[in-house]
Amino acid sequence: MTAVTVTERSYRWIDRLSKLLGVALIAIGLDTGGDTAAGIAFAAAGVACGLATIFVAKQ
Repeated sequence: MTAVTVTERSYRWIDRLSKLLGVALIAIGLDTGGDTAAGIAFAAAGVACGLATIFVAKQ
């Protein structure tokens, strides 16, 4: 696996935006219906988006 390295400032912005997008996708999933396939898919995408910065290394 290739490591992605960004500056500290860029990491903070990427991290914030991914978390906000993740929360928005989870909210859309809940609004769609938390027990429907579409709602679960939106929520899963939101969790994945929120955790995406775990694999980014800070410089």
